[in-house]
Amino acid sequence: MSAIRVVITGRGAVSPFGLGLSPLLAGVWSGKSAIRYMDKWAGVEGLNCLIAAPVPEFDYKGLLPRAVRRTMGAMAVYATLAAKEAVADAGLSEAQVTSEKTGVVIGSTTGSASAFEEFYSKYLPTKKLAEIKSGEFFKMMGHSCSANVSLALGITGEQWSPVSACTSSSQSIGLGYLLIKAGRQQVVLCGGADEAHASVTGVFDLLRAASNLNDDPENSCRPFDKNRTGVVCGGGSGVLILENMDSALARGVKIYGEIVGFGCVNDSTHIANPDKQSMVRAMRNAMTEGGLVAADIDYVNAHATGTDLGDVAEACAIASAVDSTTPVSSFKGHIGHTLGAAGSLEMIILLEMLQKQEIIPTRNLLNIDPRCSDAQLQRELSCANLDTVLKNNFALGGVNTSIAIRRVD
Repeated sequence: MSAIRVVITGRGAVSPFGLGLSPLLAGVWSGKSAIRYMDKWAGVEGLNCLIAAPVPEFDYKGLLPRAVRRTMGAMAVYATLAAKEAVADAGLSEAQVTSEKTGVVIGSTTGSASAFEEFYSKYLPTKKLAEIKSGEFFKMMGHSCSANVSLALGITGEQWSPVSACTSSSQSIGLGYLLIKAGRQQVVLCGGADEAHASVTGVFDLLRAASNLNDDPENSCRPFDKNRTGVVCGGGSGVLILENMDSALARGVKIYGEIVGFGCVNDSTHIANPDKQSMVRAMRNAMTEGGLVAADIDYVNAHATGTDLGDVAEACAIASAVDSTTPVSSFKGHIGHTLGAAGSLEMIILLEMLQKQEIIPTRNLLNIDPRCSDAQLQRELSCANLDTVLKNNFALGGVNTSIAIRRVD
């Protein structure tokens, strides 16, 4: 493995709490939930889950010029605004952003779900394309977020776009880390984006994995809880600036943490059901790459979405890979499952935990499922000595990721 060290120097967010880092961090630290009832979804026949954590509506037309926003669906707008905030946070100049040494790796579950709906609602009834604008395809393509961010910011380095459902942004962060370690890029904008949409929630509904606690949205997502009811989808974007440590030190900028290991393994036993051993392998691979042992890990941020199979498998996997006394929590009760944005938005919260030396507990965890009790699940905000942590994300299709991050003084 290359001796190049990779650090995080910038953060940007558009979340279910609003535009920017401040409302996201304030919402989480105040213990709030951004999940709400979706009135418009009540008209979708057969949809049982009518709750989500969408990005609040805001006027973005004054924030982005029409020349770039005309090819953007909602998620590309989120990604671009998050990227601009991350660039500003990292103190990168325009020359540095547009240099060939700077790349983009931003993923999503699909292209814009609302753009797909708009396209096919016009096309399917008549089989005519006359009413469809030429820019619609660019909102729908799988790499819409990375392409639009690159266009808006003038990126000339490498562009990548992992499309792996709930691990899209964690794979993006891992890939950005590998690109810098390999010396191919000096700076990489990494993350993911997604938007709350009835059709996306409908997929989890069809899998019988979505919550239907429609009369109590804020308490609907209950990771690890005995009475959990399933996934609640959300939207937004998180973008991180990954940078060669030598470059960051030369620029004299704030370093939020160092990525020291990335585990990414496949489970080929079932396309939907989680596999404990694959989760264990992902965590151990991340630790091995970082030269870490179980005793080095001070906290694990769980993927835990509030499903029966996933929560139990992950709790057992964490206890096996790390230690039954290592603190564990999930952020899904606060912001829902933001799918392609989950890894990066949750990483931003995790990095703030490293700054504050505090552990955010799992919201709505009132009665721990006995099958999850092997993990040291956190139910209250607490102070802790956090130096090295793991960030887990897992996806349908057998993708299992874990990222090891170390605090940098």
